[in-house]
Amino acid sequence: MEKILRGMKDTMNAVKPPRITALRDLHDAETGPFSILIGTILSARTKDEATTKAVKELFLKYKNPKELASAKVKDVEKIIKSIGFFHVKSKRIIEVAKIIHTKYKGKVPDDLPTLIELPGVGRKTANCVLVYAFEKPAIPVDIHVHRISNRLGLVDTRNPEETEQELMKKIQKKYWIDINDTFVMYGQNICKPISPMCDVCKIKKSCKYYKSKIAS
Repeated sequence: MEKILRGMKDTMNAVKPPRITALRDLHDAETGPFSILIGTILSARTKDEATTKAVKELFLKYKNPKELASAKVKDVEKIIKSIGFFHVKSKRIIEVAKIIHTKYKGKVPDDLPTLIELPGVGRKTANCVLVYAFEKPAIPVDIHVHRISNRLGLVDTRNPEETEQELMKKIQKKYWIDINDTFVMYGQNICKPISPMCDVCKIKKSCKYYKSKIAS
């Protein structure tokens, strides 16, 4: 895995140094894990740029779980209207804020079982919080991680949940934190869903997808 991660980073730096992922950009000393939690919920089916802009504007007005918990849905909607499904997400993040404020005294839980009990928080979101907010080993699997893991031949899975389980079995824990960040950037910049840039990829010799492409 070390060779794969290094090869991805070398490829990206050679082609075009990638920007940091939205979630990495959202980690704020003042809002801490809460901004990561809310940012991850808002990021579903939304471009990184829109997520980053909306979350930063949201936290300019609502500094903590207590303030967001008392916010009006219409006011939140106005701030995050560039986000996909903003009507539903506005209600959801207020609901989550209320739980964090009342049940957890303003502190975001730092374990998977507790996080996935929050409304709208699945394994990917919970794992993102663990990695980006707490630097705890986890493997958040989105469409990029799922696609690249299968293309490389690291796994042979049908959905992100299966991919997460297989990667956890096969990859040493010391690499978990780095996987999402690197794979997402690689998926957005190099190993795209359509027309992946195989010609510049420095790990193509180890790639199942590339080998099958050449063979055909």
